[in-house]
Amino acid sequence: MNQAAGLDPSRARSYINGKMEALEKRERGPRPIAEDKPWHSLTVEEALDATGSSRELGLTGAEAVRRLASDGPNLLPEKAGISAWKLFLGQFNSLVIWVLIAAGIVSGAMGEIVDATAILTIVVLNGIIGFFQEYNAEQSIAALRKMTAPSAKVRRDGRTGNVPASSLVRGDIIEFEAGDLVPADARLLEASGLRCAEAALTGESEPVAKIPDPIPDGALSLGDRLNMVYMGTSVASGAGAAVVMATGLGTEIGKIASLLESASEETATPLQKRMDSLSRTLVWICLGLVASLFLLGLLRGREPFELFLTAVSLAVAAAPEGLPAVVTVALALGVQRMAKRNALIRRLPSVETLGSASVICTDKTGTLTAGSMTVRELYLAGETFLVEGGELGPSGSVSISGRPPDAAQSDRLRRLARVQTGTLTASLYQEGDEWKVAGDPTEGALLAVAGKVGLAAESTSAADKVIAYPFDSERKRASAIRKGPGGSLRIFVNGAPDLLVDLCVRVDTSEGPKPMDGEQRRRILEANAAMAARGLRVIGSAYREFAPEQGRMPGMEEAERGLTFMGLAGMYDPPRPEAAAAVAECHRAGIRVVMITGDHPSTAAAIAKSLGIAVDGDGVLTGSTLDALDDKALSEKVPRTAIYARVTAAHKLRIVRAWKSLGAVVAMTGDGVNDSPALKGAHIGIAMGRSGTEVTKQASDMIITDDNFASIVAAVEEGRGIYQNIRNTLQFLLAGNTGELLLMMVAIVAGLPSPLLPIHLLWINLVTDGLPALCLASERIDPDVMKFPPRAQTEFLSDPGFRNSLLFTGFLTAGVSMLAFLWGLRNYDIGTARSAAFSTLVFAELLRSLGARSESKPIWRLSPLGNPRLFIVVGLSITAQILLHRYPPLETLLKTAPLPLGEVMALLCLASIPLFAMELVKVVRNARPYSDSGEAAV
Repeated sequence: MNQAAGLDPSRARSYINGKMEALEKRERGPRPIAEDKPWHSLTVEEALDATGSSRELGLTGAEAVRRLASDGPNLLPEKAGISAWKLFLGQFNSLVIWVLIAAGIVSGAMGEIVDATAILTIVVLNGIIGFFQEYNAEQSIAALRKMTAPSAKVRRDGRTGNVPASSLVRGDIIEFEAGDLVPADARLLEASGLRCAEAALTGESEPVAKIPDPIPDGALSLGDRLNMVYMGTSVASGAGAAVVMATGLGTEIGKIASLLESASEETATPLQKRMDSLSRTLVWICLGLVASLFLLGLLRGREPFELFLTAVSLAVAAAPEGLPAVVTVALALGVQRMAKRNALIRRLPSVETLGSASVICTDKTGTLTAGSMTVRELYLAGETFLVEGGELGPSGSVSISGRPPDAAQSDRLRRLARVQTGTLTASLYQEGDEWKVAGDPTEGALLAVAGKVGLAAESTSAADKVIAYPFDSERKRASAIRKGPGGSLRIFVNGAPDLLVDLCVRVDTSEGPKPMDGEQRRRILEANAAMAARGLRVIGSAYREFAPEQGRMPGMEEAERGLTFMGLAGMYDPPRPEAAAAVAECHRAGIRVVMITGDHPSTAAAIAKSLGIAVDGDGVLTGSTLDALDDKALSEKVPRTAIYARVTAAHKLRIVRAWKSLGAVVAMTGDGVNDSPALKGAHIGIAMGRSGTEVTKQASDMIITDDNFASIVAAVEEGRGIYQNIRNTLQFLLAGNTGELLLMMVAIVAGLPSPLLPIHLLWINLVTDGLPALCLASERIDPDVMKFPPRAQTEFLSDPGFRNSLLFTGFLTAGVSMLAFLWGLRNYDIGTARSAAFSTLVFAELLRSLGARSESKPIWRLSPLGNPRLFIVVGLSITAQILLHRYPPLETLLKTAPLPLGEVMALLCLASIPLFAMELVKVVRNARPYSDSGEAAV
């Protein structure tokens, strides 16, 4: 009653009655409303009734505690972290790894300790590399938690105070002002110049004006629900109060958290699928050959134990011991190269996946565009001026018909700028070489163009402001009264041109202000419509100068009458300068670029057409249209749709899944929270490093550090090159394994002794093949990889051309090695014969690695500078192999026999036959047409 004590009796009764009504409503509890009635369509009273709250008193403390216990805290559940041991053990979940482990165990059981140790060491090192690359990959939900406000101003028991945001419940009355984070999803009760920055949630590039009035339309996207505020967004200007409608997982950001948990239903990348398929094929071939030869040996009467030793040798020969390490190192080297090109990889297999991408679904705001508003056109006195360059900085130019404005036009431009900046509260500041805006982005754009036309920043200081009327969504304008010369007052008004022109009685022309007639009004509205059709957001500006009345300041409506119209400013969030070229490069590489944004359809279409993503006549699919389509209908639509506008996080995820259902390899780029589920659900998610939220970065597979769409194209090129390097390296390794198997098979079938010992096979696979293979994996990327369409998901690593080349090379290698073995048996003992076969096979593999750098280009067309390490490794390895026959300790270790240097040189010449034969095949092959994969058909 203390608050009512100072009131007159009638006002006191009204105050007490209001309090009693609020208490009754609170005691009555929430009233049910129609379940299908969306919150934005409720009146303020309906929203309060639905939550059982009171505008004046809020909830009681006891009721808040009860609801908190019932509904849970206003937090997003934290996803249980992946155990380090589980992540480490997951690195060994591969068929090739299992085969190698089995081979190592069998080798150890047979007493071949060196073989077993070497194989298992390679396996463990491969697992360690993969473990450290993926250790921090799953933190999306934790990052979402960081975006929630730590505290909130809440009204309970009639008193306002701060409480932890986690303790908010449905029905709480919250208050907020400029700079605050919104702590929960809430229905507005009151708003004063309230504008919220919702780009991270909706993709809207500028703050959204909020109103408390109900909006009858039930099918509205998030960006159009002007009487709702959402958790995780921020207040750009003004103040407001709202009743909490949802907390925790019930909020829109909570729904995104739920989507993130279910978005990634497929973890295997195209490369992993191909490697698994190849591994299964190799295992069955290996088992079949070993079993067949074992049975053949038994039929020929050979000792079972000796046959078992031979079978182990064959298993070692067939198992590509170096393959997992080579693939891992190839991807890791790709990570390093991509980092130099502003792309950070968070999961190793993602390197190659991006090279397979056939569709890039990209967000607009901050990805294809600069992420800040910029004035592009100015219209005044019947003339249109173009504004170019500089963005928020003072550099740039203003022109008309391709020439600078003359003195009279420059003076009018400065007068327009003075009116435009008269209502502003934002400011520009420089951070390094970059200009930024403190405050509303629209105001920042007007400040920037004022600098470009030569208006000094201090020309409209805060000291001469008398009163300001902030932007109101009902009036659709903002105004300010400032002191003029000689004690006069001036009102400056910025707002929607179609409404502002009705308040104007005069218009500024090249001959000065003149009365506005119907023809001038028509021209202004036509200019406004033309700018809007080009995707520009148009702001009109007007002013009036008047003398103040003694002791009286005119009201807002009175002051805003009889204005003089000055001009229009058309602004937009401009495309990044390099984005159009990057999109064109994607198209040349056979990659479809699709824009998915929460922005307005007209703005999205204008940006998409300017970048070449869409052409005239292409339609825009909106979120409301998406809601009416089932998954099958959407899958039929996506190949013909390049622009999606007014979409939510769930819509983006549906679009990605629709493309995936058609067999596309999908990359999704973005920077806002609303992009993160789609990033997680795509084959590869790409986050923007500068403007991207922590949520998006943690949901991604790759981060572009310079927010440059062109860096994505560079990463695609790297990914394709890495795949080609892996393919070339794989062919080199498997051809060597094939040669070893054929050599061993022929010896067994012919009843000859084993030409190679297990230690020889291990030396060949891990050292002779392994070291050159690592160099091949780091081969410089061939620029031709961007001239061909992306690979299909169904394409196998081992296509017919791959297999033909592999078998041909294997036969040649086995053939020259068998000749050396037979020569040794004829002229020397079995030990010398094995040494001859061993060195010949090693020399053949080392020399063949020089030609394995490309499937199509002969060795003389490949510069040694493209891979100098390979030549060094080959030279050193050949030297080491020669020493195996000249240095007794090495002879003992690898069980080799001494050979004269002349005979070793003869073996080296014999071993060069496979290299020359393969290069001759390339010359013949290059005369044939090239296939879509970029390699000549075999």
